[in-house]
Amino acid sequence: MSDKMRRFTSWNAKYDTDRIKTTLDAMRPDMKARYDAAMTEVMANDTTVRQVLNDKGVSTILFVPYLNFGRQLWKSSREQNIAGESLQLAAEALRLKWKAKGLDEGVLSAIQAQICSVRPEET
Repeated sequence: MSDKMRRFTSWNAKYDTDRIKTTLDAMRPDMKARYDAAMTEVMANDTTVRQVLNDKGVSTILFVPYLNFGRQLWKSSREQNIAGESLQLAAEALRLKWKAKGLDEGVLSAIQAQICSVRPEET
C-alpha cells in the first residue's frame, strides 16, 4: 500500500500545474524568440519557392506539394545541420521522392538550387 501512496504523491508533485506554469512562464520569452526566428526563415523560404513557381508558370493548385518539398529541403539544411555532400545526397533523395509523386523535375531542380544552394546532379 505504501508503494501506491508514494507513487501517487510523486505523481502529484510532478504534475503540479502551478510549478509547470512557473517553469513555462520562465521559458516562454526564449521559446517565442526561437519560434519567431524559425518562422521568419520558413516564410522567406516559402517566398523563394513561390518565386520559382511563378517563374516556371506552375499552376497555383500545385503550390502546396512544391512548398512541402521546399520546406523539407530547408529542414534538412537548417534544422538537421546537414551540409556539403550529405546535403546534396539528402536533396537528391527528396527531389526523387517528389518526382515520383508526379511533380516536374525541372521545377524541383530549380527549387533545390535556390533553397539550399545545391545544384542537382544531371540524371
